[in-house]
Amino acid sequence: MSQVVILVADGVRPDTLARALDDGTLPALARLRAEGGLHTVASAFPSVTGLAYAPFVLGRFPGPVGLPGLRWYDRARTRRTWPDHTRSYVGLEMRHVDRDLDARAPTLFELAPPGLAALNVIGRGLARRDQIGRNAPFILRAGRTHFRGHVEGWLAIDREVGGELARRIRTERPRAVFAALTGIDKTSHEQGHDAPLVRAAMQVVDQTAAELRHDAERDGRWAGMHLWIVSDHGHSAVRAHDDLADWFRLQGHRTMAHPWTLGRRAEVGVMVSGNAMAHVYLELARRERPWWPALGARWGATVDALLERPSVDVVLLPHGVDRCEVRGGGSAARARTRGRALVERTPIPGAASALPAAPAAAAAAARAYRYAYRPIDGDPLGLGGPLEGLDADAAYDACAASDYPDALVQIAHLAGAARSGEIVVSAARDWDLRARYEPIPHVSSHGALHREHMLVPLLVNQPVACTPRRTVDVMPSALTALGARVPAGLDGTSFL
Repeated sequence: MSQVVILVADGVRPDTLARALDDGTLPALARLRAEGGLHTVASAFPSVTGLAYAPFVLGRFPGPVGLPGLRWYDRARTRRTWPDHTRSYVGLEMRHVDRDLDARAPTLFELAPPGLAALNVIGRGLARRDQIGRNAPFILRAGRTHFRGHVEGWLAIDREVGGELARRIRTERPRAVFAALTGIDKTSHEQGHDAPLVRAAMQVVDQTAAELRHDAERDGRWAGMHLWIVSDHGHSAVRAHDDLADWFRLQGHRTMAHPWTLGRRAEVGVMVSGNAMAHVYLELARRERPWWPALGARWGATVDALLERPSVDVVLLPHGVDRCEVRGGGSAARARTRGRALVERTPIPGAASALPAAPAAAAAAARAYRYAYRPIDGDPLGLGGPLEGLDADAAYDACAASDYPDALVQIAHLAGAARSGEIVVSAARDWDLRARYEPIPHVSSHGALHREHMLVPLLVNQPVACTPRRTVDVMPSALTALGARVPAGLDGTSFL
């Protein structure tokens, strides 16, 4: 029987993992690398825990299927009700993720039952008993650990989750397994990605993989098991915090932001994720999403001032579902030097007919489009000049050596998503965009378009047939390994 186990080492970077494999810290994972291989692939923007699990479970980028950020504003009033019309997946509202997802995007668990998951916010297709960590005692414990800022406690949680996961796989033999161990991310936020405690968290992942392998070899399942170690995002150091919501208030705008979203008659919503990216929603009373450049008459000067802040690296201004203006920032002089460009996507003739019936913003699969980069008065993404007519693979290759891996595809799909903001901000290195309300001061962060955030490892125990490029390739590959149907409309393609 074929079996796929996807184990998320949440927050680990490819270079950090490779060093630990080389120096003998992770013997079980090093053995997997020798037998299968270690690849570096692009995650999804925003590169944030929970949202960036969607590629593994759905084969889709999170924005177009309803998850534009860790926090977002429901302009259409279809999911989040009065009084604030906002959503935050930090805390109790995490339980709404399945409901917020596009129902026409099937999960791995729906397509290849029976399944099992641990610490996964996307559980559609699973019974509650098959979602480790979804019971009340565990939720209370995790909440205490989070809000007390007790990062060592996450390692204990990872050990328990890994042990329970191994027991359930050993006794129940599920076909499709997705499990996240979050200790690497939590310890990185508090102590930095190179801290000794991060190494300890990586060793918990190694021990879990070793137990899974031992059990499978003992009962004859190892030859048919695909054990993949992945990550959803990376990390980079934070040396200063810029509270983006406070900045908008200082500009004279009535602004809402979590955790206080009940202000009267707010006109701007600042929704931070990671904390190195943010959606900014303008003119909140409007039910229909406004687009640029029509917004420029009122908000153009605000964007110009925003770009001069050292905390701001890139600003996205969506012109429509398929076109987005990209502007470089970081200081007045640097913003003028980096200039502006357009990122556009156009349907490939015949490809759109393979997509499932759904609204345009929700049905867009990456491979149904060609992508273009058209500088206006600069090169904000540093791609060297205009690019035209690129398919998804060529667009990936065009960005691979830049500071913004896979930026053309990622920008095109997030900016046009129905629930995204009118301004999307990607933070500069050494900065994040939330100065208050975190249980622990962040010394490392993620969520932006930078290489350190967007590039993640994919460690496999069997050789692949073609080079993986993105985390969205994992789900169709799992279906291929299991002999299950791969549905049309996915953003990824199988590497098997």
